[in-house]
Amino acid sequence: MLGLTQDIEPFEANYGEHPQIGALILRQQGLRVPVAATPFEALTWAVTGQQISVGAAISLRRRLILAADVSHSCGLYCHPGARQVAALGEDTLRQAGFSMTKTKTLLTLSRLVAEDKLPLDAWARALPAVDVIQEQLEAVPGIGPWTVNYALLRGFGWLDGSLHGDVAVRRGLQALLGLPAGEKEAMNWLARFSPWRALVAAHIWAAKTASD
Repeated sequence: MLGLTQDIEPFEANYGEHPQIGALILRQQGLRVPVAATPFEALTWAVTGQQISVGAAISLRRRLILAADVSHSCGLYCHPGARQVAALGEDTLRQAGFSMTKTKTLLTLSRLVAEDKLPLDAWARALPAVDVIQEQLEAVPGIGPWTVNYALLRGFGWLDGSLHGDVAVRRGLQALLGLPAGEKEAMNWLARFSPWRALVAAHIWAAKTASD
């Protein structure tokens, strides 16, 4: 979960002297991306965080966990699994604060995972071609490229998702480059860092957090 197995050394060696992002890498040397306990939790978090602030997403996630009421024997609340989210139903999710669109997406996603039509855990054990995962997830209404790439990062530790659709990444790039950074500009700029595009995004997030 701490991302300690992520192979970041080649990235740092290749880009530590990059004129634009090199200073971030040197300042944040050793940065790895924490991974959620399960791919389902990561995907649920990605859906929850669509088009809202991090603070709002954290609050919404907390209400989901409380609504599911799943706890460890020590008393700590646990993130619900797919069957438990599916069992909550539309009314409960709406009362927890989810929009109708996110409610329908979460319920559809949970049922597909519970029925093993989206075998997230099997994918995590033996990561198939990423385009297979992307295609199957994007077929679910309400799930687009940003949600998939964020879930691949947080759920599978895949460091090459292009997070050009992320508002914080675009704002960070604008500050870094001193130029307006729309989705197309961000996508083109990140493309040069493949296969570490998501790791670059993580450095941009971390730099913003440090400056706040």
